Amino acid sequence: MTLSLEGLRLPLTPFAVELDAVLSAHVTAVFGPSGAGKTSLLEAVAGLRHPERGRIVLSGRVLDDAAAGVRVPPRQRAVGYVTQDDSLFPHLSVAGNLLYGAGRGVARRVPLGEDRVVETLGLVSLLDRRPATLSGGERRRVALGRALLSAPEILLLDEPLSGLDRPLKERVLEHLLKVKAAFPLPILYVTHEAAEVVALADDVLILERGRLAGRGRPAELLGARA
Repeated sequence: MTLSLEGLRLPLTPFAVELDAVLSAHVTAVFGPSGAGKTSLLEAVAGLRHPERGRIVLSGRVLDDAAAGVRVPPRQRAVGYVTQDDSLFPHLSVAGNLLYGAGRGVARRVPLGEDRVVETLGLVSLLDRRPATLSGGERRRVALGRALLSAPEILLLDEPLSGLDRPLKERVLEHLLKVKAAFPLPILYVTHEAAEVVALADDVLILERGRLAGRGRPAELLGARA
């Protein structure tokens, strides 16, 4: 699975995200300080914002082409996007939130097995509970499970450990590592924490004010900061 960002330009304020890169690792981290354009890049891949210039191509399928006027709607992109606020439905149980994800799966793809996702993320004991009764870490795992069950071709994670205390961060990171081991799904992972990148990612893009400031193996580029 390959994600190509071809001459991409996303206008922001007071700068623009400008990237030209091919991403093919299992887990690619986008690392940089707050305000570097990391979330904007995820939003572009998800179809929530569109480039002023360039193309976004997922395994040969054009999602955006500014010159040709191609803009594939978010729901047709086969992209699983977990935002920082997790966006769970408060009136649904954990099981209901997960089933909603499964119901949104792209018809031409076979969704990941629900039982396998639930077991991998440790959600079995939470299925009857409502989001309001969950810890922050449990909510993140449910949001991740819902995204996995939508049958995505790529998973976008926007700082999934932010706002959690250290024990919860370690627990969620442990489950992310299990997801990486259990599913061959490519993951684009945004964070400003070097330790997360070194623990989880196979490749890292360092973003500074929308520009690529470095790329390579996480341990080599960020090991000293982790």
